[in-house]
Amino acid sequence: MGRLIVVSNRVPVPDKDGKLPAGGLAVAVHAALKDKGGLWFGWSGKAVEDEDPGAVEHREHGPITYALTDLSTRDVDEYYSGFANRVLWPLFHCRIDLAEYSRRDKDGYFRVNRMFADRLMPLIEPDDVIWIHDYHLIPLAEELRRRGMKNRIGFFLHIPWPPADILFAMPIYDQILRCLASYDLIGFQTDHDMDNFISCLIREGVGKRVRDPAQLEQDPTEARVTAYGREFSTRTFGIGIETQEFADMAARANTSEPVREMERSLAGRDLVIGVDRLDYSKGIPERITAFERFLDLNPDRSGTVTLLQIAPSSRSEVPEYRDMQTTVEALAGHVNGTMGRIDWTPIRYVNQSIPRESLAGLYRAARVGLVTPLRDGMNLVAKEYVAAQDPDDPGVLVLSRFAGAARELQGAVLCNPHDSEQTARAIAWALEMTLDERRARWRVMMDYLLENNIETWCKSYLAALDATKTK
Repeated sequence: MGRLIVVSNRVPVPDKDGKLPAGGLAVAVHAALKDKGGLWFGWSGKAVEDEDPGAVEHREHGPITYALTDLSTRDVDEYYSGFANRVLWPLFHCRIDLAEYSRRDKDGYFRVNRMFADRLMPLIEPDDVIWIHDYHLIPLAEELRRRGMKNRIGFFLHIPWPPADILFAMPIYDQILRCLASYDLIGFQTDHDMDNFISCLIREGVGKRVRDPAQLEQDPTEARVTAYGREFSTRTFGIGIETQEFADMAARANTSEPVREMERSLAGRDLVIGVDRLDYSKGIPERITAFERFLDLNPDRSGTVTLLQIAPSSRSEVPEYRDMQTTVEALAGHVNGTMGRIDWTPIRYVNQSIPRESLAGLYRAARVGLVTPLRDGMNLVAKEYVAAQDPDDPGVLVLSRFAGAARELQGAVLCNPHDSEQTARAIAWALEMTLDERRARWRVMMDYLLENNIETWCKSYLAALDATKTK
């Protein structure tokens, strides 16, 4: 058994004290690397003016090597801000209207993937297993194969895969499909994403499912596929969180001063919480409109409930994200100005990051978790909200049916974020739900999250990748 090689756009390197960045994914992958011994390769996060970003920097932490490459400012503009985040991101989230395709950015995307392949190849040994992450690096396996690599290579897509008619709107959709055929295992968040991918291959006439006659009952979470002359596996691996650890953190944080201050300021009012990056896929404007509609439909609730919307800025170099911030601020201001009172602010909008432990305590203090993305691969906020709850008096998760988490969290109250009235009624139902029903719904979800945590996700993916054979 060789080493594990992980490749991602950015590399979460431990700090000088060896502390890992917050979040279960970094912890789980680091644990797998530590167990097998291995290397994590990717962008350092630094942009340099020179077209040549310089040599790969190696940092050793026990049995793990971190191999970091800088990018030129041109690379960041074309590969990252351009094609990855202004073409693939909106398209995969079914926002064709926001996709801005240019040949320059497309060329930059493939150029950086070629550069990654050139820099990675000398670091890989014959028995190593390579695990590549997310939409930034779709072409990387094909580039490695062109350089003669025979190792097993897996890919996991953290965001949704779109239906065929959406994907085919991209001028180079066929290149993207062909690139993915170079992997031995492609992991998706949900069966819907996997089916969409296979449907694209079938619609294009370049691939099909391989049916196993010995398999009496087809597993909807796994399929063998042949496309572009290769046979490979596709499978769903819904990503989890560090469930028990997050629950313990929330219990500790519930007595912390930031949470106590929030509870004092609420003065006995019910708290509804939303936590998102400031991104158009998260449905924040629609959520604020739905909360306004909730107050319209329930005038007796005026002054008794507050929405706390935490939305730190992201990708501020992209104009659509700057526009989103302006829109959210205007909507929150409108609701507060027209519906607020001297002693009550309906919406508290926080445009900055909150420490994770404080966030866990705020989840626990909230009667309703309002998680309403327009489209999401999974949405770990939904899972964190559930894990943070007090078992004796849990809150209620109101969840968009277009989040991958809706396929797993059977105790959530599902809603259509495009329908403000339906979402408003879901909020009202959640606030009025009896304690017995809240406990029953929470218990089903918590048991699922404890069993399907981030460690399970990591181990199940690597076990499936180990079981593949390069064709």
